[in-house]
This record gives sequence, structure tokens and C-alpha cells, in this order.
Amino acid sequence: MKRSKKNILVVQGGTSKERNISLETGKACIKSIKRLGYNVSMLDPAKKFLNEIDKSKTDVIFNALHGKGGEDGLAQSYFEYLKIPYTHSGVIASMNAMDKVISKQIFKKNKLLTPKYYVINLETPKKIDLKKIIKKLNFNYPVVIKPSSEGSSIGVKICKNLKTLKISVFQLKKKYKTLILEKYIGGQEIQVASINGRAIGAIELKPQRGFYDYKAKYFKSAKTIHIMPANIPKKQYQQVLKIAEKTHKILKCRGVTRCDFKYLNKKFYLLELNTQPGMTDLSLVPEIARYKGISFDRLVKKMILDASINR
Repeated sequence: MKRSKKNILVVQGGTSKERNISLETGKACIKSIKRLGYNVSMLDPAKKFLNEIDKSKTDVIFNALHGKGGEDGLAQSYFEYLKIPYTHSGVIASMNAMDKVISKQIFKKNKLLTPKYYVINLETPKKIDLKKIIKKLNFNYPVVIKPSSEGSSIGVKICKNLKTLKISVFQLKKKYKTLILEKYIGGQEIQVASINGRAIGAIELKPQRGFYDYKAKYFKSAKTIHIMPANIPKKQYQQVLKIAEKTHKILKCRGVTRCDFKYLNKKFYLLELNTQPGMTDLSLVPEIARYKGISFDRLVKKMILDASINR
């Protein structure tokens, strides 16, 4: 007998540093999926392996994971192996977007403006001379140092001088093998949401902290100001939507994505593309969608209907 309602499995939690945000995303999406009338269940890869997913009881996997193991192609490879339709981007797109070294190479190849950068390999036996590197790159302080494969601004440091840069690299080398040293770009913080390849809007963020870090993103107490639509000229607004669509396309993404930009001197600097944007109360994609008349439930339904394999 054919089931009348689809069974949706929400995969949430995991073991990354973004576990708590993933649980919040999963919680919000589970409520929405129930409202939409689907059968819903939950799996946390920290407690049960992904290869233990019951194919006979799962029609669609809603991927609510964030960070390593969830948006870097690993979880997606399990979903492909199980041949269960799933949401968001596929294996290669997820892997490339998560790795900032690879994604920046793709941006440059496709003539997308991204801040100048230098890759620091911490596994090299050679001593890293940061002063020499800064001079060679002709960077002025402040500079940005960050892990090459991390999300939610985890590990991102803005360094005002050589001393703070050395301290930051020393701290980060305990956890990461590859870092990106990047030119600091001031200006406006602009983020664009895309659904199925179409950019739906751009939001501006005014963090009350030093920059748009983890706390500014996820804690109401940080009092980050959200301006929707972004306070930029109409022509530039349309331009940034087009850049986001191009980025989504060149990385071969699927479903929902979010592009992060800095806007300075009439130029948009592409920082990164996020293949698993948050779906919490403070998340930007639902806020942008809401402004465009797309309710949270409708957004979730779009993601479920787009689910497939061979992504």
C-alpha cells in the first residue's frame, strides 16, 4: 500500500563546532515540516552513524547540519551512497565551497572579485616568517587570519598588528593545518540568499561588535542591526544579486545558498558561499525570504521539493 505522506528525515547536530546551531536549525525545520503535514523523524550523526539510515522509512533527507562533516561533502557522499534524495548542494559543490582555498581559486578563475590572500600551510617544516609575508603581499594592518575550512566565522581573527597576528597564528595552529591570511576589507557587510539558483534579496548587517563574528551571528544579546533590503543603490543591489547567482552556478550548488560580501568603494568583494545557511530565528535566509513574501514553511517546502540524488 502506498504511503499517503512522505517521510522526511532531518539530519542535525553532528560533531562540528557548529553543532549547537545545527540543532537550532533542525528544531525550527522539524516544526515546519510537521506543519506542512509530512511525517518527520530525526537523526544525529553524533549518536547514530549516517550509514544506519533506514532507506525503507526515508523518502527525503533534510540536511540541517552545519560545519565539518555536514557541509563539506562527507554527509552528502553517504546520502548519495544510500540513494536517498536530499536537500542542499551535492558532494563536490559542498566540498569546494567549504574549502576557502579551493573556492577562492574558483572565484579568481571566473573573474569574481575576492580579497587578496595568502595560504599558510602549518604542516611545512619551514619557519613561517609573518613579517616577511605581510611585506611581500604589501598588506596594511588590520589583516584577517582564518582557518581554510570552517564556518560561522569560527577561528576568524582580525589582527591590528604583527604581535596580534603572531598570537592568532599560534592559537590557530593547535587546531588547524591550513590558514588563510587575507587583506582586510572595510565597508558594508552584505549577504545574499539564493533559492534554486535565483537570488531573492540582499541584507545588510551592522555588527555592534568588532566584526560579524559567531556571537554577532547567533546571539540576540549581540544586537546586530539587520537592514533589509541592504542600504545600497538600486543598480548595485541588482549587481550583487547577479554576482551571487553566478557564484551559485560556478560552484554547481543546489537548493538554498548564501553569499557573503563586503561592499567598499562601489565594489563587491566576495568572501564565501555557504551551502548550508542557518535556519534559526536570527538566520538571514529566512529573513530575506520573509521580506520577499516567502514564509518559513514555504521556504522549507521548496527545499524538500528540490531534494534529489546526483546533486
